[in-house]
Amino acid sequence: MPPADSSPVILLVDDEQELLTAFSLHLGELYHLETANTAAEADMILGLQKVDLIITDHLMPGESGLDFLMRVREHFPETKRILVTGYMNPDLISRAETLAGLSACLVKPVSREQLLTTVQSALAVGA
Repeated sequence: MPPADSSPVILLVDDEQELLTAFSLHLGELYHLETANTAAEADMILGLQKVDLIITDHLMPGESGLDFLMRVREHFPETKRILVTGYMNPDLISRAETLAGLSACLVKPVSREQLLTTVQSALAVGA
């Protein structure tokens, strides 16, 4: 069953197609999804439509997820932001949450339940 027209729009950004596919399977029935493999592709999508939430990997070719989300915070402050990383580095997570104004930082592997709960929580804040 496709999401309702009023469903929030989530932009998934990752250079790993497997992760994009997995997250899309978990979220696709509840939300409108857009996907991008790089921050540059994500910028194009942001220029074309309103996005309610961005979920991005930290380590990507070109621009890191943290740098991308810091730019998003500046240009689209109302867009919620979640960073996904494969490295449990408390300093990175604390720094990222402050610099990019994150709703959450998820450490891989991310379970379906953890993803859904985090997305629902992020979208509920300020709604």
